[in-house]
Amino acid sequence: MIAGMFAAAMAALWRRSFFTKAALPLLLPTQKAAALSGALAALAYVLLAGFGIPAQRTLYMLLVVALALWSGRIASVSHVLCIALLVVLLVDPWAVLWPGFWLSFCAVGVILYTSVGRRPAARDDGNTRISTWWQGLRAAGATQYAVTIGLLSLTVLLFGRVSLIAPLANAVAIPLVGLVVTPLTLIASALPAPLSTWLWRAAHLLLEQLALLLGWLSALPFAVWQTPAPPAWTSALALLSTVWLLAPRGWPLRWLALAGWLPLLLDNGSRPPAGEMWVTALDVGQGMAVLVETADQRLLYDSGPYHSPGSDAGNRVIVPYLKARGITALDALVISHVHNDHAGGALSVMDAVKVGTVYSSLPPQHPIVQTATDHQTCHAGQAWQWGEMKFEMLYPDIAQYQASAAQQKSKPHIVSCTLKVSHGPHAILLPGDIEAAQEQQLVARYGEDLKSTVLLAPHHGSGTSSTAAFLAQVDPQIVLFQVGYRNRFHHPKQQVAARYQERGVEGFRNDEGGAILLKFGDGVAVDTYRNQHRRYWYGR
Repeated sequence: MIAGMFAAAMAALWRRSFFTKAALPLLLPTQKAAALSGALAALAYVLLAGFGIPAQRTLYMLLVVALALWSGRIASVSHVLCIALLVVLLVDPWAVLWPGFWLSFCAVGVILYTSVGRRPAARDDGNTRISTWWQGLRAAGATQYAVTIGLLSLTVLLFGRVSLIAPLANAVAIPLVGLVVTPLTLIASALPAPLSTWLWRAAHLLLEQLALLLGWLSALPFAVWQTPAPPAWTSALALLSTVWLLAPRGWPLRWLALAGWLPLLLDNGSRPPAGEMWVTALDVGQGMAVLVETADQRLLYDSGPYHSPGSDAGNRVIVPYLKARGITALDALVISHVHNDHAGGALSVMDAVKVGTVYSSLPPQHPIVQTATDHQTCHAGQAWQWGEMKFEMLYPDIAQYQASAAQQKSKPHIVSCTLKVSHGPHAILLPGDIEAAQEQQLVARYGEDLKSTVLLAPHHGSGTSSTAAFLAQVDPQIVLFQVGYRNRFHHPKQQVAARYQERGVEGFRNDEGGAILLKFGDGVAVDTYRNQHRRYWYGR
């Protein structure tokens, strides 16, 4: 639009130079002058807009057309798009990692695929003006339909969700912003006050009302369809089916293309098979968040840190992971203690998914306790069983809350909920941030009953935990360190890591391998996110 406005203005001025002594069209054809001014205006606008991928795509397509006009060549629109794609990749090869790259080029590709070379059905309504208006409306609706259907599989693959109200929102927002708001602001920028002020106020009022409408639409219960992150093969099959579905009229059996969408639409996400338990130590930085699950039940131990209003491990890591896996409910949530790196993301999790029982050592007035529909203070002796999974709360005692009330004000982590989860012959011990004194109490009370195949390192591997006596009783084969990259506490401490190494315990760290996945069956298989999703820039 910007390029067109400047090109039209330049063409009008250039032609009128015949009435002056310059006679500019004799020196340079009007079309070339208009193309040059339009291209320069587009470049300036894209630079002001931040040089994003969609803006780059439009700019390069305009430049290719302008260059073709200057050189006297006829440019095919598909060639223009391909050249723009090549230029974007040459300028920034990493652009392929941005969703905007795929959505922008694929949207234009869909429009070209469904429009170029296809003859619209002839209709004669008797009134030429009404017929033209109706054909334009039908063309706009057909384009919106094609883009919506064409990008559906790609949107699911990139975001795991689809906006069901997007066609309606776009039908209102695109013409309003493109044909009214943007021209008003551009004209206002060239006019003096107070006329420009009135135009800007009008544009602002329209945008304000549009925001209210879009907010109302987005709040509708059916506004977004959420789906688990699909496997690559279901996305590829859906994409091929989309090409078939959008084929020209007369293409045989187009309706059969809908069958190619079924694997994508019916995917319920990944689940542990019967007889297995999966444990995922999520990469939440310097904090704890461990998901324990079977085919039917799920428990989340701790919820990672809080960063700022609207940003915490819950809405940044945990909830996206749960939704990508198709998990919409948690049977239990355990918050070991009140520290930010353990309880910071809980409210976001509780707001996004349905949570059953909440176990914690939090005070009654804490927002998490107030929000929970079913809250229980964790204490030794609590136990329950889900199929083959047995849960035992080992610490703290009820008396511990009163006996150390004064100390808890400065060290609330000394009453960390310590949970042991057993599955057949194997178990994982989740001790929160207990320290040497609490480890000694556990050793004295449970002795060899502490034995576990996997141990989540107490207090992230701090120098005040993981005592030799405690490790001797737990006797783990695998230790998990949930620590942040280059964390300021230098966890795990070198002497603590050495203590595990001396015992021959295999260690895994979130800051080195990303999320850690353990599968409990006949044995315990361990894998990491970085190993499953290898990238050359990891270095090793």
